[in-house]
Amino acid sequence: MYAEQRVALDEEAMVAALEATGRYRVLRKLEPASGPAPAASDVCRTALFVDVETTGLDPVRDEIIELAMVRFSYDAEGRIYAIEDAYHGLQEPSIPITPEITKLTGIDASIVAGHSIDKAVVASLVEASDLILAHNAGFDRKFLEHFCDAFTHKPWGCTQSQIDWKSEGFEGTRLAYLAAGAGFFYDRHRALNDCHAAVALLTQTLPESGRRAFACLLEQARRKDMRVFATQAPFDMKDRLRARGYRWNGEGIGASRAWFIDVADDQLGDEIAWLETEIYGRPADLHQVRIDAFNRFSARI
Repeated sequence: MYAEQRVALDEEAMVAALEATGRYRVLRKLEPASGPAPAASDVCRTALFVDVETTGLDPVRDEIIELAMVRFSYDAEGRIYAIEDAYHGLQEPSIPITPEITKLTGIDASIVAGHSIDKAVVASLVEASDLILAHNAGFDRKFLEHFCDAFTHKPWGCTQSQIDWKSEGFEGTRLAYLAAGAGFFYDRHRALNDCHAAVALLTQTLPESGRRAFACLLEQARRKDMRVFATQAPFDMKDRLRARGYRWNGEGIGASRAWFIDVADDQLGDEIAWLETEIYGRPADLHQVRIDAFNRFSARI
């Protein structure tokens, strides 16, 4: 024990010496750790961070080949407490795993042969959770709702899109970039490691605002917006729509292929006026859908 402590002290001294020169920045390997114990007065909720690896990008045709879920407790202010491994499973798909997917995920047919994800265990963990989280929830939620009905009636949040990483000084929203910006690295592209890395990011104090990362996410997840679809917008207006923040529902999942944007209620009138004036040149009957944490990122919209 003494020798291990001495090595750790020597390592920290070397790190401090390197960083003190101003020519080096040392990244530490992520070692998942539990948060502090909550006080008796804290009202804790349970979040479930999920990550999937799949045979491709289409949630209808492609299949999940790996699922990891890490559970942790938190309070309304975004403080994270106990962190624990919840579940990890592999699934042999009914379609081939391509070399491209193996290169990306490290998973080939031999790794998943004979394995199946226990849907009953997954469903029980989901039902016992107050919030489901993912990094790029727009991808994971579609696959998981197709895989297990328990995911459809839970509120979701996204560590990629519901924290303003750019304004906090981060150069990108990919998980590895964010981890490096936060000072750590991890073994990438396996679902359990990705979960632990994302939860570690949520425990960070953001460098510019000084706020807890998870508190920022919760604030955005609790928002209620209106999704406005610019259906049948003229093709030559696509650049103007994109510049204003509209996204293209290219898959046509859950709605027609159309440009769309999510706006707060107090901005809805201005957005419709802009569309009618700048895009359609006439009054328009626009499709609108109420968006909150229960349907955001879902293919059911």
